[in-house]
Amino acid sequence: MKKKKKNHKKKSCLWTSFAIFWCHIGLEFRSAATLQELYGLCKFGGRGLCLVRPQSKRSRQSQRHTPIVMVLCFSVFQHLAQAAAHQSPSCMAGWGRNLIKVHTMQRTRTTQARRFKVVPPVCMGRRSSKIATRKTSQDARKAKLYGKIGKLIVQAVKAGGTDVLGNPRLKEVLKQAQQASIPKDIIERNIKRASDKSQADFQEVTYEAYGAWGTGFILECLTDNLNRSASEVRAAVMKAGGKMADPGSVLFNFQRQGQVFVSSEASEDQVFEMATDAGADDIVPAKDEDDHLEGYKVLTDLTNYAELYRGLQAAALPLVEDRSGLVYNPLSFVECDHQAYDQNEQMLERLLAVDDVDDVHTNCAGLR
Repeated sequence: MKKKKKNHKKKSCLWTSFAIFWCHIGLEFRSAATLQELYGLCKFGGRGLCLVRPQSKRSRQSQRHTPIVMVLCFSVFQHLAQAAAHQSPSCMAGWGRNLIKVHTMQRTRTTQARRFKVVPPVCMGRRSSKIATRKTSQDARKAKLYGKIGKLIVQAVKAGGTDVLGNPRLKEVLKQAQQASIPKDIIERNIKRASDKSQADFQEVTYEAYGAWGTGFILECLTDNLNRSASEVRAAVMKAGGKMADPGSVLFNFQRQGQVFVSSEASEDQVFEMATDAGADDIVPAKDEDDHLEGYKVLTDLTNYAELYRGLQAAALPLVEDRSGLVYNPLSFVECDHQAYDQNEQMLERLLAVDDVDDVHTNCAGLR
């Protein structure tokens, strides 16, 4: 014959029902006889509940909640037995009320709607993303500077040879390379490249283009193949949503000047004092997209650029080589909306990705 399995869940619920039933009796009668009978039942119930536990592994897995009910009922019976032993009707009444109150609170809690706390989203990694973007743009500018000086070395060697004493143009380019901290292997590789007969001479060419919202772009190129550079520049402008402009249609909005960029490590008073003594025409604070100070643009005319650079360098000011040189500064900036700004920024990135393009100037406010 198969043994009948004991239903421990029913026994635990049965003893809980007995506890609530006798609490009602204690509240109604509060007699010594009833308390004595309750004391005996509580003692018997406490022992019975201690013995009631799942025996087999299978029953323990199917009735995991049974030990929790056992502990709850055993604690109830212990308190009831202590109250009956001391024959305290008020204590019995208090425990009965608390038990009924807990029982009703559990019922009402199940019917209440669950509340959720809404927390606004937290933007993580914003600062690190901006730093990475800024570093990427700095690396791109440095790569463009290295490429531009390499082309100038090839152009100077093609024009006057490899002798530095007999080629003043090469001497000036090598001085610029030294100021920009260009590695020697890059300089030697470009000199060797210029000595190759198959290497064509580099030519300077300027392109003009229109961006979104009526903004203008000026592209400075140094190329050994005009057809290739023209097709690559036109493709980059068209893919970014711009269009090529006729010569002179954008250039009149810009002014050719010499620019020496001083880092923000120097104080404003020091920069103004040294730049004024060196003969600067204007000093413009440069800020990034978060309105943080990046440095100072010290501007002068083309004839005084070399003297200004040497004066600020002798004053031991922290100069930024990749942002110094002859530039096209806009006479006025064009304010545009966010969509047009993003489109112009994409166009700038596409143009800088072209190998023949050395520098890009625009009058879009807040860009570059």
